[in-house]
Amino acid sequence: MAQALRPNTAGSLFATDGRSHPVQGALLAVTLVLGVVSFITAQFHSLHLLSSWTGLLGIITGAYGQWISETTRERFGLILGLGASGLGFFLGMAHGGLFG
Repeated sequence: MAQALRPNTAGSLFATDGRSHPVQGALLAVTLVLGVVSFITAQFHSLHLLSSWTGLLGIITGAYGQWISETTRERFGLILGLGASGLGFFLGMAHGGLFG
């Protein structure tokens, strides 16, 4: 009967190991924020400097976060942030690049 009291996290996409991961959580938050900023500013041609630099920083932080991540939850959020950062970076590069 002990099995009935345990939550089933083995089949969950966002399964966690039950421990705190402050460094990975911080990298996840930074990557998501940089990705959102990069993606939104990439829609404006005159903001290509901000878009390309935040995209590049988001790609770097997301790649490092993927390297040290330990749970699926962290990896899922990092992939979303990496995708947004990549799109913002490439659109910023197309609009004028890192140095104008």
